[in-house]
Amino acid sequence: MELARDSGQQGWWHAHGDIPDSVYIGLETDAASIRAYEPLVIPGLLQTPAYAHAVIGKAVPPLTAEQAAARLKVRLRRQHRIYDPARPLRLWVVLDEAVLRRVVGSHDVMREQLEHLNEFGAEPHITVQVLPYAVGAHPGLAGQFSILQPTDGLETGVVYLERFTSGLYLEKPSDTQHYSVLYDHLQAQALGPDSTRRFITNAIKSHIDAASRP
Repeated sequence: MELARDSGQQGWWHAHGDIPDSVYIGLETDAASIRAYEPLVIPGLLQTPAYAHAVIGKAVPPLTAEQAAARLKVRLRRQHRIYDPARPLRLWVVLDEAVLRRVVGSHDVMREQLEHLNEFGAEPHITVQVLPYAVGAHPGLAGQFSILQPTDGLETGVVYLERFTSGLYLEKPSDTQHYSVLYDHLQAQALGPDSTRRFITNAIKSHIDAASRP
């Protein structure tokens, strides 16, 4: 009921028209911390404009130029939350290796995106880890999820599961506890932050090499 009420409030993103996931954007804006597992794409908060444009351009059904431009503006505006001087967002991200290898846009777009990702990973309030293919089967094979912890100090947060037509929000303490334990396992199996930066640097080199081929 609280999520439904909040979704009716006018946030800054409503000025850009009909933007999907408005409830999630509201939760993200108010969150103190977010723990995210992404098996397919770079999280929106860490995307470059070129990468975000390439992702948005593949929306189904296709968007008009005006709709795509509005979604891009909202996605880039959301990133301001990371550097809010009053309350910087604490962000943990675990990425499957596939996120680094999948060519979104072009190899040049990927090079820029991964360099951007490494810069973010060096920030004290942002932690980026990669789950290499070599790990094999792991608890995150069921798909993407995010755990958003509110600023009001509540012990339990909200788990967000992104789906094709809408998002699913889980608020029960048992659900948030389950996903918190799952996230702890993913972090334990992923490369540490320093090893992740080296891993991403090697992925950058592979995209540079691929872009240079005729």
